[in-house]
Amino acid sequence: MAELEFRTATERDVDAVVALVQSAYRGPASQRGWTTEADLLDGQRVDPDMLREVLAQPSTDVVLVHRDGRLVGCCELERPRSAGGAAHLGMFAVDPEQQGGGLGRAVLEHAERLVQGWGAESIELSVIEQRTELIAWYGRRGYADTGRREDFPYGDERFGRPRRDDLRFVVLAKPLTSDA
Repeated sequence: MAELEFRTATERDVDAVVALVQSAYRGPASQRGWTTEADLLDGQRVDPDMLREVLAQPSTDVVLVHRDGRLVGCCELERPRSAGGAAHLGMFAVDPEQQGGGLGRAVLEHAERLVQGWGAESIELSVIEQRTELIAWYGRRGYADTGRREDFPYGDERFGRPRRDDLRFVVLAKPLTSDA
């Protein structure tokens, strides 16, 4: 595997990040990988304005991953709200043509090291409950179901147009230790 380069996103990256996230989760391009949500949701996963809002938050970084000068992955990391609290991982995306070769694991491990450096004792994320294969993937990386559930934002097309009426999120968490 070619060396990965990590950096924090800026305003100039907005269009490329939106395209990457969309390609990983929605529409025909997403079906080349295994993380597609195309059977659950139509429409967008994120838009430029939503991403600009995220980038403007001082407590949040969007980490970009490049290989051979090409954007191949990203994730959003929100710092813990209190000392020793949980960081939040979101907008985790890997180019569909790069999935299945260890890139996602490398991005996740990098994210865990970053938030651990911020003093987070754990990292949390939300996955659509029906995405059992994705929940299992996180489980193999030490993430456990917290028992918490979050409602899907029905009626807010900024997050897509649901194709079913039973979507909700499972909150997963992983404790972070020196060997995370």
